[in-house]
Amino acid sequence: MIPITEYAGRDVAVFGLGRTGLSAAKALKAGGARVHAWDDNEETRNKAEAAGLTLSDINKRDWQTFAALVLSPGIPYKFPAPHRIVRMAEMTGVPVVGDMELFARAVQSLPERGRPKIIGITGTNGKSTTTSLIGHILKQAGRDARIGGNIGTGVLDLAALHANAVYVLELSSYQLDLVKSLHCDVAVLLNMSPDHLDRHGGMEGYQAAKMRIFQNQQKGDVAIVGFDDVITQSIAIGLSGQGKARVVHASSTYALGRGVSAIDGKLYDNQSGKAEFIGNLAECPALPGKHNHQNAAAAYAACRALGVEHGVIMAGLKSFPGLPHRLETVGTIDGVRFVNDSKATNAQAAEQALKAFKNVYWIAGGVPKAEGIEPLAPLFPNIAKAYLIGAAEDAFANTLKGKVALQKCGTLENAVAAALRDAKAAGEEGAIVLLSPACASFDQFRDFEHRGDVFRSIVQSMMPAELKVMA
Repeated sequence: MIPITEYAGRDVAVFGLGRTGLSAAKALKAGGARVHAWDDNEETRNKAEAAGLTLSDINKRDWQTFAALVLSPGIPYKFPAPHRIVRMAEMTGVPVVGDMELFARAVQSLPERGRPKIIGITGTNGKSTTTSLIGHILKQAGRDARIGGNIGTGVLDLAALHANAVYVLELSSYQLDLVKSLHCDVAVLLNMSPDHLDRHGGMEGYQAAKMRIFQNQQKGDVAIVGFDDVITQSIAIGLSGQGKARVVHASSTYALGRGVSAIDGKLYDNQSGKAEFIGNLAECPALPGKHNHQNAAAAYAACRALGVEHGVIMAGLKSFPGLPHRLETVGTIDGVRFVNDSKATNAQAAEQALKAFKNVYWIAGGVPKAEGIEPLAPLFPNIAKAYLIGAAEDAFANTLKGKVALQKCGTLENAVAAALRDAKAAGEEGAIVLLSPACASFDQFRDFEHRGDVFRSIVQSMMPAELKVMA
């Protein structure tokens, strides 16, 4: 835990008691603050009490006594409208901060020589894989790497601050909306496409939130920017013009004049202006597809920025085990491979999966995003048949009609059974049953992890006993 001493002896409100809210409340208490923690959801409050937190209904407190409101990132801050608790804070002049801002201030309060290194990673897609990949490489290199933020462990639940540590932090746009003081020694922006627009008032607000990862960088820092979409290309050029942090481009599409490229699966470092072959990403089984090759290029650049040797990075890329729910192979039955990409909650993420494979028996559907699946039309030839589930079933069927063979299945269990039947009947080598829904999961599942876990369980229930042990 990282104790937060800034508010020692003062009253602090904490609203939203999920993973980050709980860790913030405990860190504030450990630092001597009088914590008033609350959540509107009774079940969440009960879980917080069971975790040892004392509750205090901030709706009934005198807000003039609060030194700050610590807001969980999932609670609306500005758009589509500020939550009533945020409005209450604004009316009484109480500053609103998030757990990442508390962390940032704790770091900045240390003497400069006593501060750890911070690598921040954001983007619309690929954040979790790249964060985990950087952390894995650094640990393989013998560094004291602590991985958290929007992935796994809340930032304030990580081990206490230490000058030799490296904090590798996944940063969501919601978290970045609430930071002012965060200084990333290495800041990574992977890509940018429309997402969470309701929470940011449109694309301009979403981009502004993502750009906050660079706001406190200065000479000596490194900004790594994906160069494979027009928005991040523009951002990279703009940052280079500012002359602050050194800007490194990362691409799996372009052979960059200066930067790190992964062209046709071959990784090249051209930061010095002379291309150096680093390794073959085909030897990295957990990183299939162009999107993962860009993740690998960005991770390579981040680790090089901290002085890790080329060969050590490549060894880490090869040994990376991958993440659940992100192009995760969960089993093979009669030559048919089942891939869990439940994390693909929008068309852009599903696009990467469909690019990675041919002969795909595609399971899609759930709560659809605004763009639907029309942007995926160029990849329809990779789909042998689509199996549609959930609330998006009819809308997706209308998009695919006459272009891709399809079946409305309603449930994930029906879709898996139908896809296996058809793939086996076709008898073609290399068939992939791919769960890459291009949708949120909340119509039938708690979250994308639950959806992926159910998919894995269904597949394993269909496997012969001797294969279940190997899965």
